[in-house]
Amino acid sequence: MSTNAPHDSSSGTLSYEQAGVNYDLIDPLKVSAQRAAAATAGHLSAHGFTEVKASRGESAYVVDVGPFYIASIVECLGSKALVADEMSQLTGKSYYDGIAQDTIAMAVNDLITVGATPLVVQAYWAAGGSDWFGDAQRAQALVAGWKKACDVCQVAWGGGETPALAGIVEAGRIDLAASCTGLINPKERLSVGDKLGAGDAIVLLASSGIHANGLSLARKLTERLPNGYLTEVQPGLTYGDALLAPTTLYSPVTEALYKAGITPHYCANITGHGWRKLLRHPGQFTYRIHTVPPVTPVLKFMQQHAQQDDREAYSTLNMGAGFAIFVKAEQAAQVVAIAQSCGIDAWDAGRVEAGDKQLLIEPLNIRFGDDDLQLR
Repeated sequence: MSTNAPHDSSSGTLSYEQAGVNYDLIDPLKVSAQRAAAATAGHLSAHGFTEVKASRGESAYVVDVGPFYIASIVECLGSKALVADEMSQLTGKSYYDGIAQDTIAMAVNDLITVGATPLVVQAYWAAGGSDWFGDAQRAQALVAGWKKACDVCQVAWGGGETPALAGIVEAGRIDLAASCTGLINPKERLSVGDKLGAGDAIVLLASSGIHANGLSLARKLTERLPNGYLTEVQPGLTYGDALLAPTTLYSPVTEALYKAGITPHYCANITGHGWRKLLRHPGQFTYRIHTVPPVTPVLKFMQQHAQQDDREAYSTLNMGAGFAIFVKAEQAAQVVAIAQSCGIDAWDAGRVEAGDKQLLIEPLNIRFGDDDLQLR
């Protein structure tokens, strides 16, 4: 993307589907895969183990191994690395320390939703050719950022795979992914939604920006901007730099909650599908939001230039809230304080109620129903 990128003067809403991502096409495959995967659970019995069936369709898979549970997850970064590559050409900087944190966050932030303590991370770095690894500054930034994120989450970096996949991955690009394994110990920490009930509080934790979801839309949007990625979101902050703010790592908060004696009734990582992820629990509940966190500048900028109404924006982007924790109402204030002590803003934002399965974002007059999120 050059600094004199052509300005797209066309008007109209730019949706996530127009940017090349259609969840209506992707989600049926996920559901089909989940059904096939569920049929393999019996293999665990040969080892004396069983699956936690309620973890099927959750953000991490859980196995009962006797004294404790094991949770596991694999996640890819997606297209955020492409933004880092374009910005590197424009600024001469390497952004791969932050990109490393994004990749680990995609896995860790999913793993902790089931109550797990992250234990081991594995790396998958697939480049379009061996030349990618020859850029020492970029490669070392990736290593240093990966190590730093592991230290923040207090996980061991077990190993990884670094294939050169010419013909599969585009030349000059890299596909990044991470797997993470964790322990749920004691077993009472398990959080797969069986404890969720009417009256529970919904605590929202602040995001640092776009995180690593919605980047296809963000990249497409540069066609409408007068200076592409170098267009200022606010004085001194370019669109590209704002997009590349590393994803917040939320495991320090969930670990601090455990030490404080607080066991969430449910958690949701607000990633793809935006705030619709608050409907992830399979039960019939109404989620009533009375307090909406401030929208981070880059997301407000994206909504404005993509000409999205609030419903479209909140259905795609995190809009300032990257993680949701459902707890007893009387614990909400303490959860907010603990998150803030970890350096992450938080809000006692709403309540769970008996009733139809729906999310009501009252300050914005937005409703999402059960048919707006089908992940099982």
